[in-house]
Amino acid sequence: MAGNNPTPTEYIQHHLQNLTFGYHPENGWSIAHSAQEASDMGFWALHLDTLGWSIGLGLLFLWLFRKVGKAATTGIPGGVQNFVELMVEFVDNSVKDTFHGKSKLIAPLSLTIFCWVFLMNLMDLVPVDFLPMLAQKVGAMFGADPAHVYFKVVPTTDVNATLGMALSVFALIIFYTVREKGFSGFIGELTLHPFNSPNKLVQALFVPVNFLLETVTLIAKPISLALRLFGNLYAGELIFILIAMIGLWQLPLHFTWAVFHILVITLQAFIFMMLTIVYLAMAVEKH
Repeated sequence: MAGNNPTPTEYIQHHLQNLTFGYHPENGWSIAHSAQEASDMGFWALHLDTLGWSIGLGLLFLWLFRKVGKAATTGIPGGVQNFVELMVEFVDNSVKDTFHGKSKLIAPLSLTIFCWVFLMNLMDLVPVDFLPMLAQKVGAMFGADPAHVYFKVVPTTDVNATLGMALSVFALIIFYTVREKGFSGFIGELTLHPFNSPNKLVQALFVPVNFLLETVTLIAKPISLALRLFGNLYAGELIFILIAMIGLWQLPLHFTWAVFHILVITLQAFIFMMLTIVYLAMAVEKH
């Protein structure tokens, strides 16, 4: 795809490159035509494919659940309503079993996270060449070189997307901790645990050690949350790309890996949701 007869390396690199828009030192505001140009655009460059697919799938989730909610009936429900009710009940039970504070946000947030992440992960099952080749044809219609048209369709294989979601959860952790325990309680959690002593002098010596350990633990939560989702989906996408390079025998292998990958897709969405609930539950626990 990086040319008429790309090498395996070019093929893989092309599939793993995002459609990037940003300010280039030489070309100004433009879409990157190579990985090097994307790198030169720096931190503030936008991955248009990640943004487009994540926003589009989020809107699809909102539209579908709103449509089903407005048309819900107490009679014999249809298949879609059954599915939505099952998802809502499943998430609601998960929140009740784990989160023991009082908040009207946690259940809707958890439902959104699970369904949104699942839909983004689900894009990994689309044949790896189908949408990128379609994007190349559209780009050619506007005069773009197909070899320079990049298009990734799985938002969760972009660490920027997973880290953005994880940082949003991290902000909620800080908010709920301060709301439930006050700022002094938040600082106390960072400085008075895990080591403590009734002797004030010894406790004062423990403060910097506790602060270091608890700060690392706190910061590790969003990082691990983001990298776990990103790593699993990125590896899955890479395997699909390698299978696509085989040629004639790719269909049975693609199907076999896709069946297994459905479990990964669902499990990673569930883990992201459950860890969010657990972290927020820890934030509101008084003890």
